[in-house]
Amino acid sequence: MPRLSDVLAELDALWPPERAEGWDAVGTVCGDPGAVVDRVLFAVDPVHEIADEAIRLGAQLIVTHHPLYLRGTTTVAADTFKGRVVHTLIKHDIALHVAHTNADTADPGVSDALAAALDLRVEGPLVPDPSDPKCRRGLGRICVLDHPETLAEFAARAAARLPATAQGIRLAGDPAATVRTVAVSGGSGDSLFDAVRAAGVDAFLTADLRHHPASEAVQHSPLGLIDAAHWATEWPWCEQAAAQLDAISDRHGWDLRVHVSKQVTDPWTTTTHHSSGAPN
Repeated sequence: MPRLSDVLAELDALWPPERAEGWDAVGTVCGDPGAVVDRVLFAVDPVHEIADEAIRLGAQLIVTHHPLYLRGTTTVAADTFKGRVVHTLIKHDIALHVAHTNADTADPGVSDALAAALDLRVEGPLVPDPSDPKCRRGLGRICVLDHPETLAEFAARAAARLPATAQGIRLAGDPAATVRTVAVSGGSGDSLFDAVRAAGVDAFLTADLRHHPASEAVQHSPLGLIDAAHWATEWPWCEQAAAQLDAISDRHGWDLRVHVSKQVTDPWTTTTHHSSGAPN
């Protein structure tokens, strides 16, 4: 069986921490480098439900996309949510490792997994990493559909292929418009509208679209918008990353057991509509 340090070295090779954004907090949060690892759990969020799942599985390592401490802290007291997660992990000898923006821009990265979930052909990054001479790394992906669809049909495809959440899929634009090319970006993507417009795609699928950027985008051009839940657009990366670690395990003869959490940790749990009256 490999040591934690052996597994972490391979994870850092997949998603080098130096490629994370300067504001990000990636890498190992807790864990003994000398501990033996034979079971790993991948998840989007380092929340207590995931820690409990790791305990049930007997996993010694959790790999999440989202950081536990993004803005730093002065305490890991167990009477705080995040401190309780740390206490639980350490008590049960479970390490936590984070790959966030370094996984977003990787090759393959978070948006490659999103494109694969939607059965899209990737042509290249939406915002290329200038340090990559092959122009394969970068933020977001520009994709092509095998056959043209209407915007409504493409939104239905996203709803069927991505994990179900309370939010579901929101659509902006002409439902009957033809979609041949799509930009996708896992996670929050409304900072990318300039790059999306420059790419000349027919639609943009991402998450967390705010009112003003979305309104300006649809007024600016016939670009179709598909807004999914943040968690749903990033969960496919867990399966992709688990497959990558499986391949590494096979190559080294580690016989790791690699799991992907199916728990929906999206914070929105219910969708309800209450009439508030229409404007006169």
